[in-house]
Amino acid sequence: MTIRYALPKLIGATIAPLAFALAAGTAHAETIRVAIGTQDTTINCATGGLLIRELHLLDKYLPHTGKYKDVTYDVQWKDFTSGAPITNEMVAGKLDFGTMADFPGSLNGVAFQKAGRKSVFITVLSGSVDGSGNGIVVPENSPLHSIADLKGKTISVPFASTSHGMLLRAIKAQGWNPDTDVNIITQAPEVAGSALKANKIDAHADFVPFADLFPYRGIARKIYDGAQSHAPTYHGALVDAAYAQKYPEVVVAYLRAAIEANQLIAQDPEKYSLLIEKTTGIEAPVDYLYHGPLGIQTRDLTWKPEYRQATATAIDTLKLLKKTDVDLDVNTFIDDRYIREAFKESGLDYNAALKNYAKQPLVANDAVTGKPIHDFNDVTQVWLDSEAKVRNYASPAEAFAALGKIEQSGGKTRAVFVHDHSSGLKLFANQAWYVKDAHGAITAFLLKASADRYAQQVSGSVVEYAAAKTGAAQAVAAR
Repeated sequence: MTIRYALPKLIGATIAPLAFALAAGTAHAETIRVAIGTQDTTINCATGGLLIRELHLLDKYLPHTGKYKDVTYDVQWKDFTSGAPITNEMVAGKLDFGTMADFPGSLNGVAFQKAGRKSVFITVLSGSVDGSGNGIVVPENSPLHSIADLKGKTISVPFASTSHGMLLRAIKAQGWNPDTDVNIITQAPEVAGSALKANKIDAHADFVPFADLFPYRGIARKIYDGAQSHAPTYHGALVDAAYAQKYPEVVVAYLRAAIEANQLIAQDPEKYSLLIEKTTGIEAPVDYLYHGPLGIQTRDLTWKPEYRQATATAIDTLKLLKKTDVDLDVNTFIDDRYIREAFKESGLDYNAALKNYAKQPLVANDAVTGKPIHDFNDVTQVWLDSEAKVRNYASPAEAFAALGKIEQSGGKTRAVFVHDHSSGLKLFANQAWYVKDAHGAITAFLLKASADRYAQQVSGSVVEYAAAKTGAAQAVAAR
């Protein structure tokens, strides 16, 4: 999809001059192209592409004073399903900005360097310092329950992607040889979905949102989350360095638009999850799983040390995969001057944000008691088809009991969300394992092995979603 429009001058708009501006060249009576490559279906890029475009946020921040007084902006949007074609068009001079993950982003830097030019990573859009977002799934009816079950199996993955790096690290952690102990094949997400349905592969490793989208659509089951690898991952935005040097204020304008998109989705994640669904076809509950409170990833626009390290790791892994032999200096490839200036002009404290590792907070009252929820590892959320906002419950048992009544009266759900009791990882309720103890408490886990261990500790029993719901309803009825 290519969207193109010329933006006229905004009367009275102002923008502070950049202290770090490297070029003082005139832009009078000039048409400045702002060509942005997006990945709409990679939903954690939404604040750097889809939402800016759909909400026309860039228009608010493009400069129209000083050297930009008489310019016309030729804003172009082009959507891609992965980072590689964005890089191709950036190197070919057809795009100025691009959104992509750490691995393809590193390949972007390499491609520019080979062409005798330079690109720079200017911001993180969304990520996880633990690695959540990448994951491994198996067919829905598979007998496999953990990565330890994958020895000797065929695993597909998009090669040279951030999920490929996760898979290699996960295999290494098992003490396996990736060349002999497993059969790794390359497969794009759209191909893998059909392969999972037909049981043609044993497992598939992928990036946002497919490790959660496939389970939501009922064709796969998640057995490994990237957080288990404790290897940071992120998606972010890059720009042609020469473009940024010539038009630094335009780069800051783009980043200010990303900041506003980030603020808007934090304020109303349900509304904007529905917009993402309308635009991409990725169902709103999957979008909310990432962008809602306590989501799988944090929408973090700062260059935390873990994300800088993730970039270095990506470059090293790509060398290991023989995808590049070029040395890329992370210290100059990542350029935080533009995002720092964007924070400043938006009235925000970059250094405070840099130190903040918290997830998007949940500030909510229990839907049954009305009391504020303080314990978030067991919080459960229910999103009904008929309601604009997600309901919040202090525990799975409480939510499942309420859900039983809702369903008996004909109510339908978009989704039910729980949290892994050990890690706090947000999950779709029908994908989790549950431990029911002697007192009727219900606790959710991503992995069956984790549920088994906890059940032994509390003398409980491990059950699946349907049994957990039934048990909660029966416990309420017996009171």
